[in-house]
Amino acid sequence: MTLTAPETVRARPARPAATVRTVLRLHRGALIVWLILVAAAAGSLLWAYGPIATDAWANWRRQCPDDLDACMWDTRINGYYRAVRLPEMAIAWLTLPVAAWAGAALIGRELENGTAKLAWTQSVTPARWLATKLIMPAAVLTAGTTALVLVHRLVYEDNPFPVFLHWMDAETFIANGPVALALPLCGLALGALTGLLLRRTLPALAIGTAVTWGVVYVADLVTPDLWPWKTATASLDSAWPNMGDDVLFGDEGMLTSSGGRITYPDCGDDFARCAADHHAVAFYADYHPASHFWPLQLIQTGILLTVALAATAAAFLLLRRRTA
Repeated sequence: MTLTAPETVRARPARPAATVRTVLRLHRGALIVWLILVAAAAGSLLWAYGPIATDAWANWRRQCPDDLDACMWDTRINGYYRAVRLPEMAIAWLTLPVAAWAGAALIGRELENGTAKLAWTQSVTPARWLATKLIMPAAVLTAGTTALVLVHRLVYEDNPFPVFLHWMDAETFIANGPVALALPLCGLALGALTGLLLRRTLPALAIGTAVTWGVVYVADLVTPDLWPWKTATASLDSAWPNMGDDVLFGDEGMLTSSGGRITYPDCGDDFARCAADHHAVAFYADYHPASHFWPLQLIQTGILLTVALAATAAAFLLLRRRTA
């Protein structure tokens, strides 16, 4: 009897469907939290848009006919306010830890316990492993956030009350446009990069979330100055430049006769003499009107997506370097 040499067994590449199922299992906890968050926020906004809006508006007209400062909000008005503001806060802030968990904690955990290296030696290349880890959470986060933004805009455009849901309020601004979609993508990319750098679960989660919040803070800080401000002026006899309602305030002070700007001096009782000493001729105030909403949205979205793309590229380069 002739014995033949055993044939070389080649590992079959993992099927895309199997890879997707594996990623979904690993992200099961974050996915459940995310679905609960989306369902609760969307339900709250739809409740504000529908049943509670009519009762709240009727109570508003009875409680606040003319003087807004004398308003006494009842439970229906407060209920409407909470039904809108809580989802706004969730969109603006809770998406970041969810994204950071999907990026930092899970990638850090797989590197920490060695399952990533096991996958690389079987049938999944490191680049494909990382791509799958990013694409699946990014798709789920984008889909859920898009739904919340669309529902929030529905409520925002139908809002009957003049004292909140202003376009320039931080949470309202985020929840009303593409900035809300860029936030979790930025958190996911920075979290993934942090997980690859630290290769430990909890440190990656904490630092990834902190770095993402820092990026969001800086983006929010610099965005208004990246689009030209409008400037309103008024004579020194006026109390304040007329900028209209619902504006984002910027720099303010006094203009000198040479066109320079100075901050308000401590003039005491003799304002006229103080203004003459500083050669002041008018008041000025920079502002962004409501028409600047979309330019500011696109600028901040661009900043966050640029950071996300840079972090993603850095993550792939780091992984390639470590697995070469």
